[in-house]
Amino acid sequence: MKTREELQARLARGEAEVWTAMEFKTRIREGDVPGVDEVDVVTCATFGVMSGTAAVMCVPVTKPGVFERAEAVTMEGVPCYPGPCPNERLGLVDLMVYGTAKASPRYGGGHLLRDLADGKEVEVIVESGGKTYEHMTHIDEIPFARVITTRSAFKNYAAFVNRGREAIDTIFSVTPLAGETSQATVSGCGEINPLANDPYLTHIRPGTPLMLNGSAGYVMGEGTRSSPEKPNIAAFADLAGMVSEFMGGFVTSAGPECLTSVAVPLPVLDDADIARLSILDEGCLLPVSDIETRTPLAETTYADIWQGTETAVTVRPEQCLFCGTCTAAEACPTRAIMMGGGIMHARCVACGTCVSACPNGVYSMEMGTVPVEGGRVPVALRQSDRNRAERICAYLKEEILAGVFTP
Repeated sequence: MKTREELQARLARGEAEVWTAMEFKTRIREGDVPGVDEVDVVTCATFGVMSGTAAVMCVPVTKPGVFERAEAVTMEGVPCYPGPCPNERLGLVDLMVYGTAKASPRYGGGHLLRDLADGKEVEVIVESGGKTYEHMTHIDEIPFARVITTRSAFKNYAAFVNRGREAIDTIFSVTPLAGETSQATVSGCGEINPLANDPYLTHIRPGTPLMLNGSAGYVMGEGTRSSPEKPNIAAFADLAGMVSEFMGGFVTSAGPECLTSVAVPLPVLDDADIARLSILDEGCLLPVSDIETRTPLAETTYADIWQGTETAVTVRPEQCLFCGTCTAAEACPTRAIMMGGGIMHARCVACGTCVSACPNGVYSMEMGTVPVEGGRVPVALRQSDRNRAERICAYLKEEILAGVFTP
């Protein structure tokens, strides 16, 4: 065993052994279980669609005395909720914006938060007293901008299929989810998810440091709909300092959603920590349910999703026929596809939509199958990006070793 004080002292001296979840899992798969004396901190992360994301901001709009108080606010067309503080006659607006708020079918709160993190100017429109006030702002001008999650980093999600005859629009699909149990949609990063490695919230408690979208923040406690079987957490961090590639918007067949990342450094103090961290995809349960009735149909593990599959899209640009309208670019939920077989990797989350959307086989990726009623159903969409989550694990490790982030 080692104490937290000993661990903090090792970190302060620059002597701590910090591993990513992938490095730890590699040792477990090799049958070489690490000892408590070999590793001090393991960085775990998850990245994907997390609807329970919002931001609270204080946004300057005019000089003091121009309007009394905001009655309605939009940012880049995204509806916001003014208040609770009225900031009467100060020219400022306190507001909340939801990650799932919609400006259009292709742009929502998640896109807005990423644009702000990218340093882009956004338009703020305030209605007050029958008049409209417009202002262009950016993150350096906003004195307070904090992202919060009401529920994030579920230990495990569910895979969904549609047993009905007709395709249906859902937040769990980019194109309407085909019927007759012909395709599956999944979420979750399996063995590297922080809560898969600390399922009883032994270390992930209120006040625990974490990274939210690459920005240092803290755990607030358990999130909404958290349960012993499927725990999740609420967290917060400042928008300033967030990494745009670790967040964003994601367009589903039911409208815009929000991409969020959570990374947690888990301490290794005793053999119980080693045992929890030894979880592999094969031990992370993944229930399969019907999308409309939510009836459980089967249970598998994340090994079906992340083991023996691919985590990045393969592109064959020579097969592009330069169609008048690129169906893959039109369908892409993150606007990552370019005409001619190009991919903007800073935006691609390897969801797999382009694979089925392109009729010419420009894009391919093996995404696995899930068992349902005696058969195997191919995964058509992943709403979590394991590859990016692994990059976030490595990013957090580097920040710890550089002394920028303190666990």
